[in-house]
This record gives sequence, structure tokens and C-alpha cells, in this order.
Amino acid sequence: MTPIIARLADVTPRYGALFCDLWGCLHDGVVAFPSAVAALQAFRARGGRVILVTNAPRPTPSVARQLARLGVPDDAWDDIATSGDAAQYALVTGAVGRRVYHIGPPKDEAFFTDLGPDLAPIAAREEPVTRVPLAQAEGVVCTGPFDDLTDVPEDYRGQLLLAKTMGLKLLCANPDLVVDLGHKRLYCAGAIAALYDEMGGTSLYFGKPHPPIYDLARRRLAAIDGTLGDADILCVGDGIATDIRGGMAEGLDTLFITGGLATAAFGGDPANPDQTLLDNWLQAQGMTATQAIGLLR
Repeated sequence: MTPIIARLADVTPRYGALFCDLWGCLHDGVVAFPSAVAALQAFRARGGRVILVTNAPRPTPSVARQLARLGVPDDAWDDIATSGDAAQYALVTGAVGRRVYHIGPPKDEAFFTDLGPDLAPIAAREEPVTRVPLAQAEGVVCTGPFDDLTDVPEDYRGQLLLAKTMGLKLLCANPDLVVDLGHKRLYCAGAIAALYDEMGGTSLYFGKPHPPIYDLARRRLAAIDGTLGDADILCVGDGIATDIRGGMAEGLDTLFITGGLATAAFGGDPANPDQTLLDNWLQAQGMTATQAIGLLR
């Protein structure tokens, strides 16, 4: 049985750091959740460290600006590790070639242009990465649908079939399959990459649940406080296949937010999940979590 806790403070005395997801935990893409912000602020006030670990395909500065717009104050977190950060290294070192076809919206432009101080010197030594039409590409970079409000993965089958025929690898900058923007469910880059894999193509992943983003998060935590190790870290998130699976694979404790993507499975009150429904659902998923909570608070 995965125990359900009422508040983050019920377990955080055991931990010195949180690897906390964003979408579905701290905000819904439209506005920040005040109770979640307060919980992180309280954790930091007692000396804890918060690394926001997100599958956003954009680099840290871009995500930090988005958080400010949504109303997440910077005293709720210490640093950010994004799937975009982790995938940018693969981009600049040519993991999918130097001429790439980009599947993604204009808002993800920062993935190609906003390189961190650790990557800029590497990029300066390498041949520039340029975006080209698919027929001229050596690889594909997917940061999301062109229009995530309307597009579905099947819209890209023709382009993916051509890419597969050409033998191109696809760099997936966001392994999430879906997110909820307010009350609307949107597809992410991970859903397009999953379709490419199903078609026999090869996708490369760098965000949760894959190791590169956890390596990055650990490095960013160590730069703030080198005394904290894996036993001190709690992974917080609402994605069973990303946040929880990734934390488990890394040997880290996990806190499953039931009131996120899968909230309908646990009863009619998102803040108070039903224990039996939760246990049965986790068993059906073949997963477990160290503990669960309805909403981050």
C-alpha cells in the first residue's frame, strides 16, 4: 500500500531536497497553485533545497520567465533542470546531425538560441546546427506539435514516415505524452516521438523518466549544497510514467500527486484520493510510490 499524506510537511523533515515537477503540481499552464507555492516556500524556509525538474523543452531561463508570468515567486525554488537543458547538449554535439528538421511551435525557439554558459563554448567549437526542410535534414528535433491546441500525433504520420524512410533519428526534447492546460488536455513531443518509435523509427529522450535529466538535477543540487545525497532527495510529481517511474529507476523516494493527470481515477475529490482506488490503480500500472498526496500543499 502507498500511504496517502495530507501535507508535504508530513514527510519533508526526512528530506533535504525536492526534485519537483511543474505542470500539474505547481501550475496548470495558466496560473500557479497557491497551496503548492506555499508548500515549497515553507520547505525552503526550514533549509530545504528545491530543484524544479521539468520536461519542458525550453532551457532554464525561458522556464524561469514563464514561472514568473504564472505567479510562481523565485523564493519557491533554488534552481531548475529542464528536459530542454539536457537535450540541448545532444543538439549542439550533433546527436541527430547538423542539419535538422524542427517539429515544434515558435514559442520553443529558445531551445535553439538560448544556450547556457556551459553549452555556449561547446557550440562555438562545433559546426552550427541549422534548421532545414525535412527532405534536406540529417535528423529531426521535436519540441512539441506545431499547434498544441489542435494537433494530434497522427497529424505527423506522413512526415514521420518520410523521416523513417530516410533513416533519421528524432531528438525528443519533452518526453511527456500529454499535459492539461487549464481544463484542456494537450499532446506533447513525447506523443509524437512515441508514434515514431511505433513506426520503427529511433527517438532519443533526455527528460523524465530517462537518466540525463536526473544527472543534470543532481549536478545543480550539488552546486548549491554538496552535502546532500540520494537518500535526502524526494521526487514530487503527477506523472506516473515520468516523475514516479523516473524517480524509482534512480533509486529515489517519490511523492505521487494524485490530483494531476490521473485525478479521475481516485474518486470525486482531487484533494482527497480514495486509498483503495489508488492501490488498485497503482497495481494495474505495475508501479508504486513511496507516498501519495492529493494536491501539493
